Amino acid sequence: MVPVIVLLTVIIFIVVDLVLRLLLRRLEERKQQRKRLEALDEGLRLEFAEEAASLKRVRVDSPKARILAVDDEPIVLDSFRKILVLAGYSVDTVETGPEALALVRRHDYELVFADLKMPGMDGLDVVKAVKHLRPDIDIAIITGYATVESAVSAMKYGAMDYVQKPFTEDELVKFADQLVIRREERAARATPPEIHLVTRSQSETESPRTINVPGGVYVAPEHTWVSVEMTGEGRIGLDDFFHKTVGGTDDVELPMKGAQVSRGETLFRVLHGDRQIAFPSPLTGRVSRVNHELTYNLDLFRQRPYEAGWVCCIEPSQLTPDLRRLRIGADAVGWYRDEVETYRSALRELVERRAAAGGAPEATEPLPGAEETAEEVWQAFADACVTGQRRGAEAPS
Repeated sequence: MVPVIVLLTVIIFIVVDLVLRLLLRRLEERKQQRKRLEALDEGLRLEFAEEAASLKRVRVDSPKARILAVDDEPIVLDSFRKILVLAGYSVDTVETGPEALALVRRHDYELVFADLKMPGMDGLDVVKAVKHLRPDIDIAIITGYATVESAVSAMKYGAMDYVQKPFTEDELVKFADQLVIRREERAARATPPEIHLVTRSQSETESPRTINVPGGVYVAPEHTWVSVEMTGEGRIGLDDFFHKTVGGTDDVELPMKGAQVSRGETLFRVLHGDRQIAFPSPLTGRVSRVNHELTYNLDLFRQRPYEAGWVCCIEPSQLTPDLRRLRIGADAVGWYRDEVETYRSALRELVERRAAAGGAPEATEPLPGAEETAEEVWQAFADACVTGQRRGAEAPS
């Protein structure tokens, strides 16, 4: 009887705790909404004519982002302010392009919303001018159905995306939130990822900004890894750098069991859409085992690359000389740092080359929050692999 009473007491305590947490959260949300409504009311009463004749400003505590919206329709700006302020954004609105540019020169905004069709300076001119003055600011186009094609064209000049009028409250909030997420992801990608040596006391991390390098595993310049088994076989897979950098994989072409391979010959291929990368074998020998489970569950490839995500095993015929060109432990960590910079440089060059040619990311191809396309990401990784192979070939035996 006593255990039952104890169990019921624990359950009641957990339920009460959850209810209290939920109530407190709702009270805090209501408090925030009241403060934002007060800020909205106060901001509309203040005059900012010294900065811009049509400027209306509403500031909130700890905003998700600071937004400037320019549209020649006051009713649209009224909707922007009310919807986005209540969603947690600080919002400035003006009715002309020149006013918007004057504010961009004086204030730090994360986002600018610009109506495409305005008298005088239109939205395309605003995009070009803002990107010239403050390339760090992200711009979204406000457009109607008839001008969607023009809005897409504006993306060639630096606009991140567009929102179509008329929009609902939920649509606008979701759109703004996605822009902020993409901006944060791009900022994160601008910082080189951390290289994390996995030891017995330190487990792998799933963070996309961390490259795991397991201790005791050899790493090849082509981004395959080799774990020497008790049987003498070399278990081979694809490293965490590939999965954290390139991302999605549609299929993997596995080697045939019993096949004889030489170091440097293609061992397996990874495919995504029309793209593919061939990975050479880090060892010479006979393919003794193949991980056919990858055919049915590619998530193993990405989620557990050094455990269940292995590709095959090879019975090596010249293990010692093959291992000499591979890296392990702290040596592998230093090499990965160089490899990250090689990849980032290759990607930056591809993006700059496309920008110089006046190209824009295809609507179906851009990675979330980035200027680079998926095609460029794959190409940059392939270029980095080639450079890594050259460095591996030049490394002393």
